[in-house]
This record gives sequence, C-alpha cells and structure tokens, in this order.
Amino acid sequence: MEEILALAKKVAEEAEVYMVSSEETPVHFESNRLKNTQYKQSQSVALRLIKNGKTGYATSTNMENAQQLVDDAVATAEFGMKAEFQFPAAKTFPKVAIFDGDVDKISLETMIQLGEELISKVTEYSPEVICEGGVTKSSYQLSIVNSRGGQASFMESVFGLGIEGQRIRGTDMLFVGDYQSSCRPILKTDDIVKTTIRQLELAKRTAKVTSKQMSVIFAPDGVTSSLVLPLISAFNGKTVLEGASPLGKKLGEKVFDINLTIEDNPLIPYNTSSRPCDDEGVPCQVTPLITKGVVMNFLYDLQTAARAKTKSTGHGQRQGGLPSPSPHAFVLSPGKVSFEDMVKSIDEGIIVEQLLGAGQGNMLGGDFSGNVLLGFKIEKGEIVGRVKDTMISGNVYQLLKEISAIGSDNKWVNGFLNTPSICCSNVSVSSR
Repeated sequence: MEEILALAKKVAEEAEVYMVSSEETPVHFESNRLKNTQYKQSQSVALRLIKNGKTGYATSTNMENAQQLVDDAVATAEFGMKAEFQFPAAKTFPKVAIFDGDVDKISLETMIQLGEELISKVTEYSPEVICEGGVTKSSYQLSIVNSRGGQASFMESVFGLGIEGQRIRGTDMLFVGDYQSSCRPILKTDDIVKTTIRQLELAKRTAKVTSKQMSVIFAPDGVTSSLVLPLISAFNGKTVLEGASPLGKKLGEKVFDINLTIEDNPLIPYNTSSRPCDDEGVPCQVTPLITKGVVMNFLYDLQTAARAKTKSTGHGQRQGGLPSPSPHAFVLSPGKVSFEDMVKSIDEGIIVEQLLGAGQGNMLGGDFSGNVLLGFKIEKGEIVGRVKDTMISGNVYQLLKEISAIGSDNKWVNGFLNTPSICCSNVSVSSR
C-alpha cells in the first residue's frame, strides 16, 4: 500500500489506497442434505486519486504491479468527475468490538452439525418441508492510507446460519425460515427453529381475505421488505442533493408519527454492520435520522458532503466502485406494545412476515406494492390462518405519519436493520 501511495503522490495532487482481504467458509445444504462446503480467499486493492482537480480510480487483484494500478487510475482521471473533497487527515476512531477469534476456530464438522440440526428439527416437526440452509464463517481485513496522513485498519469476523423451508401441496407453495448473524459464533439453533416452527404452525390453516383497506402488522422481516427501502433512498445525501428525496427540504420538520425514532448506529458491539470507520477513513458515529417524527440528518460521504457544503457523516461505502452514501445499521426504537396485544387489538387485518417484489413501485415517492410471500389473517384479535394470493400496497410516508402501534419485539434482520413490528391502518389489501 505504501508503494502504491508513493507512486501515486508523484503524479497526483492527492491519493488514497484501499485494500480489503477476506476468507470465507460457507457450508450449503439443499433438499434436506449437505450439498457442498467451500473455502474462498480474496484480496483486492483500489486506488483513488485527484489529478488536475478530477477523480481517477482503478482496482486490481494483482498485488505485484503497483505502477500499472497508478497508470490506470491516472488514465481515468482525464474523464473523472470534479473532486470537491479532500481526503481526511489522521483521525481517532471509536472503539467497537467486531472481531472474535473464536469464529475462525469453529470446525467444519461443527458447522455441518449445526446445519443438520436445523434441518432435522424442522423436518421432524413437518416431514413435508424441503429445506435449504447455510452456515458460514468469514473474516475481513480492511486497510486505508492516504496522502494526507490518514490511515485506518480493522478486522471483522462474521458467523451466520439460517434455513429456508418450502412445502408444496399441489399448487400451494409455503415458504418459511429464519436467519441469524453475529461477529461471534452462534452455536445454538433454538431461536431459528422456534421461529420456523411457529410459522409452520400458524400456516396449518388458510384464511380468506377480502380486498379492501385494513390494518396490517408488519413483522420485522416485513418492515425490511416493505417500509425501509424507500427511507434508505430518502436519507441518502446524494438523493437529497439531486433534489429527488421527498425529505430533502424537510430537515427539522415533523414528517412522521411522534412515536417513530430511527438512528443509524454502526457502533453496536458484535453486530455485523458495525465498524470504527467507513470506507474512506472517516470515523463512524451514531446518526439520528428521525427523532419523535422529526427529520434530523441525512447520510453523506466525502464527495457528496462537499457538494452539499456539509461534513461527511461517515457513510462512504464501496459496493464494487467509488464510495457513495450508504447506511450501516438502521435501528428503530421499540414501543411498549407486545406483539400479542397488537394482534388482540385488531378486529380484521393481516400480518406480513415476508413481502415479495415491494421495490417495484415508485420507491423515491415512497410507494410500495408486493405479494405477501408469508402472511396471516387476523379476525377478532386472533390469528386464524395463512393468507394466499394476496397483495398489499401503500405509501411509506402516509403509513408512517399515523402509526397504530409500535411493538416491543425488536429483532435484527440480516445485521442491517433492528426493528420491532409496526402496525399501520388503512393499508390496501387485495386478494383473488
């Protein structure tokens, strides 16, 4: 990295070298049995530089030819965007625990046993279910160094396991399952099995749904697949800067229900989305997004923040290219209502556990619609069966303006979202 930086400084005003290496061991199950185990190792380096006021960028998996990487980055700078930022100088980063050496010590045999245990417990309850599953351990090391003296380096470990079950009866297809991840080993399957069996139990009967507006309880996975994606776009500083965010001119205004509070928090110990700094070497921080319904902040990387004449919030993330604003971990504050009491309060409605295709609507405008992949009918305060051939639609900004109830049942979804169940009224439900 130092060699690449030294060469880049000779031909550019500023430069940054970003390197990431990873090791991953996935164990995959299919059709109720072990399919394969793998071991993957990768390393890549990216050079971003500023030459004649423009950004140049190049990446490589070849660590032997530093000069070629520099030449490639210089060549792209001629056509690059105007660089309106400076790389950060040396910073002090928050301490956040995201690495546990015990993850790497988990043997392949133990990982296979965990997967087999998941599948055997689910199929013991329901022999018709065909399961896919996975158990994965991995570790990542990220290093950044730039021409202003800024540098950062950290390691992260990840352990994840989950199951997806499918039951087919004629033309009826039922999908169930759950997933957990942590920076620490997960050696118990009880919670995942309990969730999956609960879904199978509730799905024993089916219930008819009338097409109309009604109350809908979005379970944590349902919140993820329906309500959160439009908010991610709306709080993106780049979207705000381009004038495309519905919240762009609402900073400091009450837009949502007073009971809704959301923050981006990358400092939670052993959460897989936590980290001390972003992919540009800017320290991470807790960023309030909505506080009691009021829009508080947007998410910025270095370039977008400079264009908006503000500071980076530490949300520059790389997804195969130049950094762009992206959230780390959304955390929705829980309410005081239990899931059971939420159900009891509804005369007629549905529960959405999983929604398919919600991102097909006008996401920037907050519209969503999708098929209920897994959901249940509520009648007179009781869950009476699974819903089939049912769609829901609505607008996130309208639904979250007047929330019927926020649950106390917070759950992590894919390490990215920590959310309780949310009950909204007047959601359009259609069924055939």
